Amino acid sequence: MMDALSRKSSDKMQNAGGKMTENAFGAAAPDYRKTAKIKRETITACVVFGLTAALILSSRFVSSALGGWDLVGTVLILASFLIVVSFGQGLVILIGGLDLSIPALITLSGVLTASWIGVSGDGSWYLFPLIMAACGSVGAISGMGIVFLNIPPFIMTMATGIIVASSALGFTHGSPRGGASALLLTLMKGSVAGAPLIILFVLLFCVLAVIIQSRTSLGRRLMAIGSNAKAAVLAGIPTKSYIIMAYTVSAMSAALAGMLLVGYANGATLRMGDGYLLSSIASVVVGGSSILGGRGSYVSTIGGALLLTTLGIVISALGVPQGWRTVIEGCTILFALLLLRENIFLTFSRPKSRH
Repeated sequence: MMDALSRKSSDKMQNAGGKMTENAFGAAAPDYRKTAKIKRETITACVVFGLTAALILSSRFVSSALGGWDLVGTVLILASFLIVVSFGQGLVILIGGLDLSIPALITLSGVLTASWIGVSGDGSWYLFPLIMAACGSVGAISGMGIVFLNIPPFIMTMATGIIVASSALGFTHGSPRGGASALLLTLMKGSVAGAPLIILFVLLFCVLAVIIQSRTSLGRRLMAIGSNAKAAVLAGIPTKSYIIMAYTVSAMSAALAGMLLVGYANGATLRMGDGYLLSSIASVVVGGSSILGGRGSYVSTIGGALLLTTLGIVISALGVPQGWRTVIEGCTILFALLLLRENIFLTFSRPKSRH
């Protein structure tokens, strides 16, 4: 009888998406790792979106003009830029890195879009991918400096950001010129069946970004690199190429945000990207991603961007001075981080032991 129990304890049965093992008593014991991961990401998204909804509803106590569907539309439009930027920053954080060149790349994209395309019409549409490629090459240079020269990510991206910002200053002589093309103005101001075009565009962007990060080999391999780079190398993943790719995508996301900002403001400034560095990092981290890499969900990052944007609108409505606004935003981010810390996820997702 003991031999029979030993044989049963060593048998393994496959289950959908994972492994099904048998214990010493012959009972099937499913592998909960994949289920726990799904629950953790679902809980994160629900909590972040729930906080955003609660903040929107409670904003009516701040001002009677807030708390309605008009505020929801304003939040979606203002958050669209941060949502785009946070996708690239999220991929970089997923591998345990950090991209500090985002503000400079947003500015570079805005300056080039306003000056090269400007109000010349849609005949210069081919310059849009050219500007994206120019900014993407800056991100690729940052990635190559990190993987081939072993320069820390925050040092390398800070250096490229300073170079790009200085180049934009020299190119414009301190005063950017030009404006938004008809295409950008239509994208930012137009609507279809009452729905703003920019919201539809960002919605499409979000769908594609979620697929890229969660359903493609790119996202899975970036997550593997962030979890354990040495193990990823042993698994045959070309880690250097994927790290460079992550910084390239981050730079191109910043470039796209810069173009959208030109359409929104009908022009460019040399400080147009300054507000998107800390906010992009905060959106990713508040969305439950690990700052050390290896874990992240873009759906939750979208919720983080919406939460921070709503918070900024409410604080502005309160008329709080800038210094105290920063304190309130910092406390809110800290509260969200404490609420979404890994221990809470483990409480919900850890399977109960069976006796």
